[in-house]
Amino acid sequence: MTYELYYWSGIQGRGEYVRLALEAAGAPYRDVAREDGDRVLSAFGKGIETPSFAPPFLKDGAVVVGQVAAILLYLGDRLELAPKDERLRLWTHQIQLTIADFVVEGHDVHHPIGAGQYYEDQKPEALRRAEEFRNERVPKFLDWFETILERNPAGPDHLVGDRLTYADLSLFQVMSGLSYAFPRLMERLYGDYPKIAAVSAAVAKHPPIAAYLKSDRRLAPNEEDIFRHYPELDP
Repeated sequence: MTYELYYWSGIQGRGEYVRLALEAAGAPYRDVAREDGDRVLSAFGKGIETPSFAPPFLKDGAVVVGQVAAILLYLGDRLELAPKDERLRLWTHQIQLTIADFVVEGHDVHHPIGAGQYYEDQKPEALRRAEEFRNERVPKFLDWFETILERNPAGPDHLVGDRLTYADLSLFQVMSGLSYAFPRLMERLYGDYPKIAAVSAAVAKHPPIAAYLKSDRRLAPNEEDIFRHYPELDP
């Protein structure tokens, strides 16, 4: 059966975390809004007993799952991107939920007052938020990920266990977003996190992901996305 992914058509956004899992596993899927236009997103939830609050959501036959972490929890076993052991499966989910928190903080750097207002209307607040994000929040999250890799009993090549999981893919995507939005910051920091850097590099070289990154399915980052590059926020 072909999975159906519903997300906005012009950005990587939160949908990219799901795309990476599908691509890494070579799973058949349709990126529905890119085929039929964003109008399908507003029409899709009508009449569904379990409507999603917002995209992305995944349809697998009669099953509809929203929220990135829940989608990846659902897909993890099916795509062999999660451990079989229940404790480690929940640990992978916990990591993903923390990544979701990190993504929200990355978005709120440029929209600290409200998502419905333009960046230009909240620049002073964004400058203050960006300073704290660069100096406090990014190192705190990256310290945690580096520690997880250091403490993994199976070795530092993966966040969980000894094989690729959706958490590794999502860490790669977060690092890609940070490198786009804050290139000066990441140039200074990346060397302090060699294990994160190694995992990100390995994900990029994973054959299905390497092929995806070279394809037109992988959209370029832009200033409509979650991670946006505004030079004044990355001095």
